[in-house]
Amino acid sequence: MDSQNMSYNAGQAKAKLNFFMCSMILRTHAQASSAAQSAQNSMQQAGQQMQAKAQGAADAVKNATGMNN
Repeated sequence: MDSQNMSYNAGQAKAKLNFFMCSMILRTHAQASSAAQSAQNSMQQAGQQMQAKAQGAADAVKNATGMNN
C-alpha cells in the first residue's frame, strides 16, 4: 500500500471517528435536555401540590376561626 492510499485511509478513519463523536455528543445533549425537561415538569407538579396544600391549610384555619364568612 503506498503512502497516498495510507493517507486516504487515515482520512477516512478520522472522518468516521469525527462523525461518530458528533453523533454521540448530539445524542447525549438530547438525553440531557429530556432529563432537564422531566425534572422541570416534576418540580412544577411538586410546586402546584404544595400550593394546593397550603391553600387548603389556609382555608381550614379561616374556617376554624370563622374568618371565612
